[in-house]
Parts: sequence; structure tokens; C-alpha cells
Amino acid sequence: GPKKKQAATLDVLEAMLAACGDDVQGIRDRALLLFAFASGGRRRSEVAEALVENLTVVPGGFLYHIPWSKTDQEGVGREVPVLGRAAKTLETWLQAACIDAGPIFRAISPAGDIKGRLSARGVNRIVKRLAAKADFDPAKFGAHSLRSGFVTEAGRRGVPRNEAMAMTGHRSGTVFDKYFQAGSVLRSSAANIAE
Repeated sequence: GPKKKQAATLDVLEAMLAACGDDVQGIRDRALLLFAFASGGRRRSEVAEALVENLTVVPGGFLYHIPWSKTDQEGVGREVPVLGRAAKTLETWLQAACIDAGPIFRAISPAGDIKGRLSARGVNRIVKRLAAKADFDPAKFGAHSLRSGFVTEAGRRGVPRNEAMAMTGHRSGTVFDKYFQAGSVLRSSAANIAE
């Protein structure tokens, strides 16, 4: 079957952020990576369909209203925080691109002109391009790497499972637990037993 993409944990994310340029594309890419990761590992479709109208300013950043998701086909919706560095880079992008309504993440022409909504496939291409620029094998990374990276990092840091699941929106623990346990095993007191 298809191989799972490698988790973009915080160390990988930092390398990808460092690979972003200082031009308008780099500003967008940095905001996209941090928004997708820090808001709970958003799916590429959720990133592509993110709207300014669903952002609410709160102390320290934003609350982002997810109107629907793969596990919320009825469109009940829910809020996730976008705080700190992720909020600042998002604000920088919106100001640089003069975006005050509509899609948050837009395509950019080779000349640097802001175009229409970025597609889900475009989100995936950005992650692969930045992985390659950060000297990772782009075949091993994709947009889902940010989602699995968030969960793995939550496990590494000892974030309670229910809190991490509230951020990601996972209804089933099966897929979530594989990444969460992979991260939390590194905190095991038995991990250094040979030392």
C-alpha cells in the first residue's frame, strides 16, 4: 500500500521555516506551515479552504472557526486557537498580501502577484518544496506530515491525549494513537535503560 508520510515534528518544522525566503512567497509559506501545524495539524483541504471571515481576534492571536471537516460532514463546526508565533506570521501574511476577506492562503505568480485561493494540492506542493529546501527527502513529506507531526510532538511533550485530540478533531483514537504513542515513547524512563 501507499507509504505514510513522515511526521514533521517541531525540529523538522523549524528547518522548513528556516528554508522560507523573505519575499511574499516566503511570508505566505511561513504562515501556512505555522497555521497548519499550530492549530492542531489541519488537513490540507482545511488549510486551502480557510477564510478570513472565520478568524476572530483574541488576546494572543486568533480563534479559527472550522466550519466543517472530514469528521464533521454535517458542518457543526468548532474553534481552534492560532496563537503566538503562528498568529504573528499569519497577521504578517494577511497584511503583506492585503487580504481582509476571502481565502487566507492564495496562489502567488512567479512575478509575486497574489492570485486566487490556493488548492489543497498546492498546499501539499508547498510542504514538499520546503522539505526539499530544508534538505529532507520530499518524497517522504506532504501536507499530512504537519498533522502527524503535531500529534507526535504532542506525545513527546506529554500533552494530555484528550487535549491534543480536541485540537486535531480526531474522533477515533486509532490513527491518532499511532503518532501520539510514537512521540510519547521517547519520554519513557525505560528508553535510556542501557545508559
